[in-house]
Amino acid sequence: MADISARKADHIDITTQRGVTPSVSPGWDDIHLMHRSLPEVDLDAVDLSVRVFGRAFRAPLVIASMTGGHARAEELNRRLARAAHEFGLAIGVGSQRAAIRRPELLSTYRVAREAAPDAFLIANVGAPQLVPQRNEPALSIEQVLELVSSMRADALAIHLNYVQEVVQPGGDTRAAGCLEAIRHVSAAVQVPVIAKETGAGISRSQALLLKDAGVSGLDVGGSGGTSFALVESYRAADRELGASERLGQLLATWGLPTAISVIECAGLGLPVIATGGVRNGLDAAKALALGSDLVGVARPMLSAALEGTDALFAYVGEFLHTLRVALFLTGSRTVADLRACQRVVAGQTAVWVQQLEAGLQ
Repeated sequence: MADISARKADHIDITTQRGVTPSVSPGWDDIHLMHRSLPEVDLDAVDLSVRVFGRAFRAPLVIASMTGGHARAEELNRRLARAAHEFGLAIGVGSQRAAIRRPELLSTYRVAREAAPDAFLIANVGAPQLVPQRNEPALSIEQVLELVSSMRADALAIHLNYVQEVVQPGGDTRAAGCLEAIRHVSAAVQVPVIAKETGAGISRSQALLLKDAGVSGLDVGGSGGTSFALVESYRAADRELGASERLGQLLATWGLPTAISVIECAGLGLPVIATGGVRNGLDAAKALALGSDLVGVARPMLSAALEGTDALFAYVGEFLHTLRVALFLTGSRTVADLRACQRVVAGQTAVWVQQLEAGLQ
């Protein structure tokens, strides 16, 4: 378990200090929203509020799952939760396996609820841990239920991080039975379950399987943002594990770009969160126009939180102002209006769309 805590500390340092963005684009540069020379709406009248998972949010932004499970994470989660409270946002915490194995670490996650008593809080467990691995039994339904209860969480994310696990030495790579385990958890918990990719995206076929298994939402976690294959490659390099380092480099561009994953998952009757390479309010506007219900941001939030609460609040404030401007310039009074605005899909994203559509015919 000490290794898990050390790994989480490594993740903070590597994601904020090294080049962990792959060469592949999330696709936002290929999405062009049609400008309205006559917006016919006042900037101040633009309303960013949305209702998702039965809850009202002042803006369609999720402070995405990032950290917990070691001493440094507690203050970071406190700062992130304060931002969620201040701006009326949803917030997720990082993988909570460490807290299940060592309950004394729960405070590093639970601080998010303490700092944001009314925020939509998303607990987090890994799909690989729902099935038996080489040296560890599967988490029980009772353990997962206790985790959600102790966090007073409003939702549970089950993260799908097999790309990371195959690069990580000793990673949890047993996946048989994972979908059925997700089905059992979804039926047992009393809060929405969100299937969450962590950098490789979710295709339409996989989304349909997850929907059939009872999940309540999809966080696409597409390629083009932080690559955990690269993160684990750096960790392997620091430990002189050459094969794992090279595998992480090779898999850095693996997966579906975020824009494509949003297009694949939209319209299936489940809320969609666009996470992966969303860096500013314009990226967010494009994701929302493609059909996402919320957008998630991780690494820029973490970097700002490391600087302090003021830097974090400034980042979120600028992000939301840019998003409001994008709505204004498309003549959109609401996020729903933005989804109806005219847009052009170009470049590699258009090629992806054409190929995928051709494959469905």
